[in-house]
Amino acid sequence: MIALIQRVTEAEVTVAGESTGKIGAGLLALVAAQPDDTDAQLEKMAEKLLNYRVFADDDGKMNRSLRDTGGGLLLVSQFTLAADTRSGLRPSFSTAARPELAEPLFETFVEMCRKRHAGVETGRFRAHMEVRLVNDGPVTFLLQT
Repeated sequence: MIALIQRVTEAEVTVAGESTGKIGAGLLALVAAQPDDTDAQLEKMAEKLLNYRVFADDDGKMNRSLRDTGGGLLLVSQFTLAADTRSGLRPSFSTAARPELAEPLFETFVEMCRKRHAGVETGRFRAHMEVRLVNDGPVTFLLQT
């Protein structure tokens, strides 16, 4: 599993003009499932995502996690993160999980996050989504399991 996380002051996903997920301060996570992902890897990513220290403490150092701050978490499925871009001028998606595998993996991941943290919102799987965000910092990290 791959997650590109961005610390945000706000973020929202819309599909055909309808808001499907919206948060204030917290993390936006663009998530890609890969064919060999297991429940253990999903658990590991959920724990990493919620405990990754990207928020400032009283001294201005990144020592606080989403769990510490209680901020929102917006999870958006994005298979393009798993693209193989090492050669050529067109990405290959052979390293991304096929939709029939990726959707249940993503849904399981969402449920794992919701069991651990309040305020989890999502986009809509396989929909054309518009993602609006205000990146705070900017702070962006690539997490992998």
